[in-house]
Amino acid sequence: MEHSAEKKIEQLDHLFQEGSDDLRDHIVSSIYQSTQGLTKEAVQYSPKKASWLDTNLDQILTSRMFGFPIMLAMLAVVIYLTIAGANYPGIVIAEAFARVEDGLTAVFQWVHAPDWLYGILVEGLYRGTSWVVSVMLPPMAIFFPMFALLENFGYLPRVAFNLDRFFKKSGAHGKQSLTMAMGFGCNAAAIMSTRIVESPRERMLAILTNNFVPCNGRWPLIIVLAGLFMAAGFSGGMNTFISAGVVVGIVLFGVVMTLFVSWALSKTLLRGVPSHYTLELPPYRKPKFWNTIVRATLDKSWFVLKRAVIIAAPASLITWILANIMVGDLSVLEHIAAFLDPFAHAIGLDGFILMAFILGFPANEIVLPILLMGYLATGSMIEVENLHDLKQIFLDHGWTWLTALNMMLFSLLHYPCGTTMLNIWKETKSPKWTFTAFALPTAIAIVVTFIIAQTVIALGLV
Repeated sequence: MEHSAEKKIEQLDHLFQEGSDDLRDHIVSSIYQSTQGLTKEAVQYSPKKASWLDTNLDQILTSRMFGFPIMLAMLAVVIYLTIAGANYPGIVIAEAFARVEDGLTAVFQWVHAPDWLYGILVEGLYRGTSWVVSVMLPPMAIFFPMFALLENFGYLPRVAFNLDRFFKKSGAHGKQSLTMAMGFGCNAAAIMSTRIVESPRERMLAILTNNFVPCNGRWPLIIVLAGLFMAAGFSGGMNTFISAGVVVGIVLFGVVMTLFVSWALSKTLLRGVPSHYTLELPPYRKPKFWNTIVRATLDKSWFVLKRAVIIAAPASLITWILANIMVGDLSVLEHIAAFLDPFAHAIGLDGFILMAFILGFPANEIVLPILLMGYLATGSMIEVENLHDLKQIFLDHGWTWLTALNMMLFSLLHYPCGTTMLNIWKETKSPKWTFTAFALPTAIAIVVTFIIAQTVIALGLV
């Protein structure tokens, strides 16, 4: 017994002298094995299916060999089902809004309302809001319930476990994987969730890098552009499969940027040693299927509609006004786009796209509607009946696959939306870090899109 104890001490001392990260894992593993042994002697369990899941399924889902591929496959399936299932509901919602607009038009004509009032309220305010809801709501109504089902089943903590070692190597905290996962729903909410990270340094890392995963306002734009341009030439199920693959690739790039920027900050502005993170995996549970779907759909739907009314509607109104104030032969909107055009072309975009991102600062949901209004320069938000019409508008304005790719990447990497920036200010109470949270991702978005655009142009691939 003494010989065994001495051997243990020598082993631990050797690990300590080497400064190995395995020391902590070894200690935690030893404690777990000891408690497991004592539990087996003192507690009797009746055989249950859940115990088989907790013991055997984890050996697959959290293994070094299969854990990460399964995680990617799960994400791909969720995105594939989202893309495949969102098209028809979007058409139905758009048609319903169009019928309401016909009724509003009849009312305005009946009361002999002036054209400017009809333009502001219907062509600007109503169309902008309805376009946001009809395009964004269907994919989110599919994506979030599936995400919630995985969470209720107990799979998301396994995702955090798989990502823990990557975040630890990047100088961050393992819990950052949980806050990052919440960012897939809403970056503003994810900023508040960083309170679970105890270390102020590591919490700041989580805050500054959370924007690199797409939130619910950016998912529709990425999904639509992937389907229109990245999977061009394919049809049916293959189109959906290629689109899902591209979206997964964009998401993975965001995760890689999260890890890289965390590593860079931990070596520069936020130096320090990462604190340890011991995650106790909860047992697997049978999800309450219909309850989860209904609650997730209603909660997210209400959140989307509220943002559409509070943020998207006024932004659409402002855009309509700018599109109808003429200075010379061009509207104010077109003058802004012309001013931004040279810089925008250098990063593979155009002035209207960059203007849409600037005016879309209050909410990412309104970037695409503002872009359409700017392109058409009709003073009103056009009614796009299907995705083919939408692609034709883009092609008429000189879009290529490079334009679509760089717009997706810029959307992924650029500054947080207004609501997220407000939450960053509330959580940090620091002008320095709030400005950093705005400037850092914006600089990265510009550098990445510039390098891609110039490389593609130099190689003559467009």
